[in-house]
Amino acid sequence: MSAAKATGGADPRSTGSSPPPGGRDGRAPLRFLFHLVWICIVPFALAVLNVWLLTPPAGGSSQPLRVFVGEQQIPAGIVLFTIFAMVLWRFRHELPFASAIGVGGRRDIPPKARARFEDAAALLEEANRILRSRKRDVERELTTGEREQVTQAIAALERAMSADTFDADEFDAAHSRADRAVGEHLGRWRKGEMREYAESIGIAVAVALLLRAFVVEAFKIPSGSMIPTLMVGDHIFVNKFTYGPLIPWTDQRLFPRLPPSRGDVMVFKFPENKEQDFIKRTIAVPGDTLEAINGRPVINGWLVPHCHVGPYHYEGRQAELFVEYLGDKSYFTLYEKNPDGMMCVESDDCTPGSTCRGGICGDLQGPFKVAADEAWVMGDNRNNSHDSRSWRGGLGAGVPFDHIKGRAMFVWMSFGPGGGIAQDRLFVNVMGRPKLPGAHEAALHDGLDKCLRERPPVSETTPPPPPARPQSKRR
Repeated sequence: MSAAKATGGADPRSTGSSPPPGGRDGRAPLRFLFHLVWICIVPFALAVLNVWLLTPPAGGSSQPLRVFVGEQQIPAGIVLFTIFAMVLWRFRHELPFASAIGVGGRRDIPPKARARFEDAAALLEEANRILRSRKRDVERELTTGEREQVTQAIAALERAMSADTFDADEFDAAHSRADRAVGEHLGRWRKGEMREYAESIGIAVAVALLLRAFVVEAFKIPSGSMIPTLMVGDHIFVNKFTYGPLIPWTDQRLFPRLPPSRGDVMVFKFPENKEQDFIKRTIAVPGDTLEAINGRPVINGWLVPHCHVGPYHYEGRQAELFVEYLGDKSYFTLYEKNPDGMMCVESDDCTPGSTCRGGICGDLQGPFKVAADEAWVMGDNRNNSHDSRSWRGGLGAGVPFDHIKGRAMFVWMSFGPGGGIAQDRLFVNVMGRPKLPGAHEAALHDGLDKCLRERPPVSETTPPPPPARPQSKRR
């Protein structure tokens, strides 16, 4: 049977009707491009624009939404992208060029018939794909009558879908006949339900792996080195895009933005065992000279200021809780005893074995010089943290930039000591306002509020620059 007879002699080019939507008109690439632009690129651009507009300026903002977006740009961007994509998908039939390329249907199709119209378009594309890719199998296994039945059913459905005036009854009848014919005669070559599920799962897994490799990764807090900022049992998301994502199986980054800022809580590969992940707070950056007096950091000779919140009990231990101020960040630090010690002007004012730094006496660690391609880190639980101060057998070491994985975002799940969900820990912003665990909220609320209310200005909590290296004189 000729092509003219198979389609009832109707040639869309001669009748002036739109080309059939079954895929043989070459519009599939245009449909793919349409979805790529409107459902992927446009929502992404809108999400980026809105994140940029909502991110507060350097001086900060008191609006909760802008504060959240500024601190959690990746989650906010994902949420905004999803919203924009859903809205555009909902109105995809009305978008520019939608009817011209047959995306989801035509403007004259009743809203109730649009889903069936899209199903019919998918049926035609699948049937035509089988007839092209399985041509020899179809000719060998189907009789001439069966092939003609399929061809005529497909042609009738194409005519109903591409008619100048859409007739819903004619379309429904043609759709039913084509669905029966394709299912009966081409069913053995159609994608099975399990295959469709497998493909969907495969796509989901691929997307998840890409997100994990370049955007967001989940981590569990195994130790108490960051108490009370992070508790044992907290599960957090880490933004791998902040410093530039690492290319898998390499130490190279895309779009590197380093060094990390002082005060950032970051996840990194432990320099002494790259198979082990650590999470600590960045204290010193390249060029800095770092010391620690009673566990308090001294950067370029300047003692990082802090404020006493109150006594803190955890895991059968007694400690003292402080809020430390470093740059524009305020965060908890924990000490087993008051780290301020005795006031001093010079080391002679201290007891033997103690050193004077920043006006207090105590045990000194350092000085450590931070190299050009590394950051030095400390745990917030200052007396119970295996960090830069104690690495290399007590000589101290920094975190090389190529070991850094990303910056902590928020707690998405937390389990208490008894195994139940710690609801007071859910969605705690690691880089946001310090939040007390529920068991300490009542006792320490006033102290925390006072420390945050009386926070010094950023100009007084920013370390001085490292001293310039003396230049050798030329003769």
